[in-house]
Amino acid sequence: MAWSKAKTAEVAQRRREMLIMKIQGRTALEIAEHFDMSPNTARSDLSRAIKKARDLEVQEAETYRFIQGARLEELLRAVWPAATDPTNVDLKAGEQARKYIADLTELFGLKVPVRTEISGPDGGAIPFSGSEAAEVTALFDISDRDNAEIPQIDPDADYDDEEPEEELDEDDGDESP
Repeated sequence: MAWSKAKTAEVAQRRREMLIMKIQGRTALEIAEHFDMSPNTARSDLSRAIKKARDLEVQEAETYRFIQGARLEELLRAVWPAATDPTNVDLKAGEQARKYIADLTELFGLKVPVRTEISGPDGGAIPFSGSEAAEVTALFDISDRDNAEIPQIDPDADYDDEEPEEELDEDDGDESP
């Protein structure tokens, strides 16, 4: 059964007060004692209040994004005719329109990720078979240096990082005669 409006308002007010107390540094036990409830109930109420606040924050951010988008679109509509008039193109209006479009793209997260790559000598490819850890380590070593030379990697060499285990003498592990 749904809560009445009065009960909903009462719970909302209590949770607001609980959040204020938590921000002031009070423990869940202190908050529970203040509201004459169990500490578990106080923790649950605090958790619900924090989730609700987080949800409201997301909604507010979405609302803000929508408002900013509408403002940018209005500005874009103002400069668009001058930027696209085939008989008298206004270059400043065109540049401003491009900036508004870029801002809208960024605001709504529509930018395509930029691809970054490390290139070898003269912009060519770096030889990499991808099967050896030494190759990956060598690539990391040269990745932040300009004009780095590609190290020669011997595909037959054993580049294990593990140290060889010491062999035990027959006498070391056994104390019996």
